[in-house]
Amino acid sequence: MTSLPNAPGSPAQTRAWVRMPSGKRLDLLNPTPDDWEDEDLALGLARTYRWGGHSAWPLPLSVAQHSITVMLLRRAASATPLGPLADLRELLHDAEEGLLGFDCISVLKPFLGDGFRDLTTRLDRAVFLRYGLPAWTPEEHAIHKRADRLAAASEAVHVVGWSAHEVLHTLKITVPPLNHDPLTEVYGGQAWEPWPPGLARDRFLEQLNRLKARI
Repeated sequence: MTSLPNAPGSPAQTRAWVRMPSGKRLDLLNPTPDDWEDEDLALGLARTYRWGGHSAWPLPLSVAQHSITVMLLRRAASATPLGPLADLRELLHDAEEGLLGFDCISVLKPFLGDGFRDLTTRLDRAVFLRYGLPAWTPEEHAIHKRADRLAAASEAVHVVGWSAHEVLHTLKITVPPLNHDPLTEVYGGQAWEPWPPGLARDRFLEQLNRLKARI
């Protein structure tokens, strides 16, 4: 992979290293599939928050918890059981955010430009290579995005505090929000309550390990 363009006046060999909790080093500009452990990814996603960290609950919602929700919603929408690779691809659909430590609010992404888009694309590519994930077909990605938007609409109402009317007319999410939290069927607890980071890490890692063992 080629390096991103250097900023004016920056060294020729720009690096953006992140030290993982495992001790591994991730170069955000030139990531490889071996730059992190699964535990690093799970912790990163558990400490990366959706909705800019805003929440009507005492805790914000982690990307780790959101990822499990999307996987369950995508599974529920399928007429036939998803294979473990398809499940894993849903679970890891935002994995690059855990490596970066940043979930950019959608409306801001165009303002960050091509450099940010290239950076996240490279991280995403490294994730797909590490876990052997197949590329999305247009049809698969469209179904995935519906599950992702359904999760977003539901989180907006039940986690952040938007009304269903605001979700449609202000946030422009056209999928009606759910009332039932799919996570309660698996984990119990109070519907739509954000998990503490440690619990989100453990549950994400459990799902990841379970799916990897089936491949």
